[in-house]
Amino acid sequence: MHAQPPSSTVSADHPFAEVQVLAFDIFGTVVDWHGSIVREMQALYPAVDASAFARAWRAGYQPAMARVMRGEQGWTLIDDLHRGILDDILPRFGLAHLTEAERQHLNRVWHRLDAWADSVEGLARLKRRFIITTLSNGNIGLLTRMSKRAGLPWDCVLSAEVFKAYKPSPETYLGVARVFDLPPRQVALVAAHHDDLAAARACGLRTAYIERPQEFGADHPKDVSPQPGNDMHCTSLTALADRLGC
Repeated sequence: MHAQPPSSTVSADHPFAEVQVLAFDIFGTVVDWHGSIVREMQALYPAVDASAFARAWRAGYQPAMARVMRGEQGWTLIDDLHRGILDDILPRFGLAHLTEAERQHLNRVWHRLDAWADSVEGLARLKRRFIITTLSNGNIGLLTRMSKRAGLPWDCVLSAEVFKAYKPSPETYLGVARVFDLPPRQVALVAAHHDDLAAARACGLRTAYIERPQEFGADHPKDVSPQPGNDMHCTSLTALADRLGC
């Protein structure tokens, strides 16, 4: 049975009037990857510049995915891409001596990311009226462990792993619509990244931008100005729930 759109709380001409499924970007949108990695690094390796380490690790993410998308290496889980990036940056931060067990534990920090303060409440409210699912490049095991630890109440966990394609491939966005047997206009992507939203919009999905000005840390604030094209622009997931009457 399809979730029912909140027709009683949004007008018939509202861009989300037909939406039944909300698909969420995860890293940066729902969970605080930078702050979480900083906290672990400060506890484990206090001599390291934890903020710079977190950003360096994340900076390797897009180039690593690009190598797969160009066919230079086969399909690879994000856990394995993260590990490759980690091994590359450890010497730069004086951590080349880490053992295999220590590297494995540190790489799993991506399974232990903390949610933003508004995420659990916002998702629980949105879940009352919509099907809510992840749509992340993170692999299923990572997303499931992270969500269980953080108390994220998904109806479904969808990953690039399901579609064997990373965002922003159209296969990911259209794949969500196919999973739920819906036209793309009845699916909305919720994300803190304008490029992700633009790619979803090009596939016919509705879009909601969530402001996360401290995604890269308080010392590297992000521009969260509204951009044309997005159907909604909200300061948090609870604000999105407010706007949708949830």
